[in-house]
Amino acid sequence: MGAIATTGAMPAIQAQAATINVPGIGDFDVPVPQEFEGQAQDLGKQLGQALSSVPQASIGTLPAPNTGLGFFEAAPTPAEKALDAARTKVGAAYSWGASGPYNFDCSGLVQWAYKQAGIELPRTSFEQSHVGAPVAFQNLEPGDIVITNGGGHVGIYAGDGKLLNAVQSGTPVSYTQLKPDQVVTARRVV
Repeated sequence: MGAIATTGAMPAIQAQAATINVPGIGDFDVPVPQEFEGQAQDLGKQLGQALSSVPQASIGTLPAPNTGLGFFEAAPTPAEKALDAARTKVGAAYSWGASGPYNFDCSGLVQWAYKQAGIELPRTSFEQSHVGAPVAFQNLEPGDIVITNGGGHVGIYAGDGKLLNAVQSGTPVSYTQLKPDQVVTARRVV
């Protein structure tokens, strides 16, 4: 008796595809689920139209693909985490000697913000002026610590020439303009 050999191959299933255009990137064929089979071209046109309404500038900000595994954003640095934490305290009351979570003085805000990022900093602006590595004004990055007022004040650089800080009694945590001649030292916590 001879055995009958089978390959186990199954007949090909025809799949519908919709072609969509992603502005600034190109055309893509996207598989369409079986229940939408006669509507493939219509769906492709609708999706293409929806994508074309997305502002071109936002398409350029998509994160780069990481070795074909999808889109990934880099994990935020401790400095970025600290700045994000400090941003949540804009409007909080200034109180000399306070280190949060509701009232702050300048060094208390910086210490509290970095603690939210998992980094312990000393308490005073003078002590904070010695942490991390020095940074030149033109190389400041958001999250860097900036010491001003002869060493008696500290804030977190927020980018665009702004310092996020607890300034003084009667003024809540806010952004202030930062000029090069105000900086005693700037530090990058690494």
